[in-house]
Amino acid sequence: MLPAANAGAFALTALALIVIPGPTVLFVIGRSLALGRKAGFVSVLGNSIGMVPAIVAVSFGVGALVAESLLLFTIIKFAGAAYVIYLGVQTIRHRDATTEAVTAAASGPSPSTIRLLRQGFLVGVSNPKTIVFFIAVLPQFVDFRSDAIPAQMMLLGLIFLGISVASDTVWAVVAGTARAWFARSPKRLSQVSAGGGITMIGLGAVLAVSGNKH
Repeated sequence: MLPAANAGAFALTALALIVIPGPTVLFVIGRSLALGRKAGFVSVLGNSIGMVPAIVAVSFGVGALVAESLLLFTIIKFAGAAYVIYLGVQTIRHRDATTEAVTAAASGPSPSTIRLLRQGFLVGVSNPKTIVFFIAVLPQFVDFRSDAIPAQMMLLGLIFLGISVASDTVWAVVAGTARAWFARSPKRLSQVSAGGGITMIGLGAVLAVSGNKH
């Protein structure tokens, strides 16, 4: 069984990463700004469905391989931390371009619910931040002394999914409600993106020096 302390520590770590504006958050904000809260909710649902393949894969495949090899675990851990830092730097560098892309969505045609779901799924399944987190961070909170490693990874993945749905839903509500406020000042989105990039850099540094010692 997964120790409660591990689950709590993982939930806090996941929350720190999830609340940072990344590909899924910016996508949800863009859909909500352009089409309102309903479209934002559908996009959140699509993103969530897109995470399921990654959760299954890390629970029954990649995660098990990582758990059996300390060297592989260490390599992936540092590579993941480095990539999170890289994403933070890229977020800061391209904050203005990202803001332009998000705000430009408001002038596009209204897609169908199925199309919104499909777009959300693609963003969720290909989100590098989520993939790196599942492979490099999630195994650090597993009790490897237990035989139920896949079940623990699955539970941690579902915890991540639940927090992600709650956080993205809040973003959808806020952006959908304050569409006019955001549209009047695109620099606000740029500042949010830059702040998220700085936080990602800090989180990557923390991940590089912390983790499961067993």
